[in-house]
Amino acid sequence: MGFSSADLDVATAVVRRHFPATPQFAWPLLGAHVGATVWVKHENQTPTGAFKVRGGLVYVDRLRRERPHVAGLVSATRGNHGQSLAYAGAAAGLRVVIVVPEGNSPDKNAAMRGFGAELVVHGADFQESREHAARLGDELGLETVPSFHPDLVVGVGTYAKELFDAAGALDTVYVGVGMGSGIAGLVGVRDLLGLATRVVGVVAERAPATALSFAAAAVVTTERAATFVDGVACRTPDAAAIATMVAGVDHIVTVGEDDTAEAMRVLLRTTHQLPEPAGAIALAGLLAERDAAAGRRVGVILSGGNCDTSILTEVLAGRTPAA
Repeated sequence: MGFSSADLDVATAVVRRHFPATPQFAWPLLGAHVGATVWVKHENQTPTGAFKVRGGLVYVDRLRRERPHVAGLVSATRGNHGQSLAYAGAAAGLRVVIVVPEGNSPDKNAAMRGFGAELVVHGADFQESREHAARLGDELGLETVPSFHPDLVVGVGTYAKELFDAAGALDTVYVGVGMGSGIAGLVGVRDLLGLATRVVGVVAERAPATALSFAAAAVVTTERAATFVDGVACRTPDAAAIATMVAGVDHIVTVGEDDTAEAMRVLLRTTHQLPEPAGAIALAGLLAERDAAAGRRVGVILSGGNCDTSILTEVLAGRTPAA
């Protein structure tokens, strides 16, 4: 799912009205641990603590300009997409209804309410919440926002432009993959800039739908996505997202639960930044391939820092949280 330089410029202007570019640093301790120069893009430093707010702002900006009759939005989330829409919707004076599954992160639920969203708890997992959100949109007369959409993709692509502007051409960038907007935005900017950077997606082995779909070059649905890395807990990928990945992603790395927990500890120790599980999974992918990365210039996307205190407690104690 490509976009033009003009699209990216418009998206950047929208984002800048709300917050400045987030930082990216080549942390020396992390580089020494990996054996490479490692640039970390700190998307935990946005107003919602995650990269997705960029897409929500761009989506809502177009909605207000082109569909001013829309009274509000409804969508499903495990947390960061919902915070994005709540933040952007509140700024635009829109009603926002967010559906989350049972047992969802209490901290993320509280954050969404804090940004003004009405929360509906429905379903055993994200997919069931997603299906309920589509029905709710019709019932309430609100616009149902998908998790993957061109406006979301170009919006989050603004983080990639910031990264490449600051770090220059990187050999490889690792990024966690949920529904795909983050990796699609990265691929789009890489292609616009004409870079040879390899983009590598990272998923949890207990939520393998994206990896299976990438390998098959078609959507593969799984029965479960039972991982504590809630930001990548997808079991029915988006077809357009998979097509974008097949066309522009080098490969997908699958990592275990212990690998992501360890990556969280490494980030805390070497950067003193708080990652949520999905924010650390990109580093877990890099660590799984550290031999190939030796001596190279690589990037990892710390996509968010919205970590529940209960998960952080487990990770700091050296344990891997349960799904």
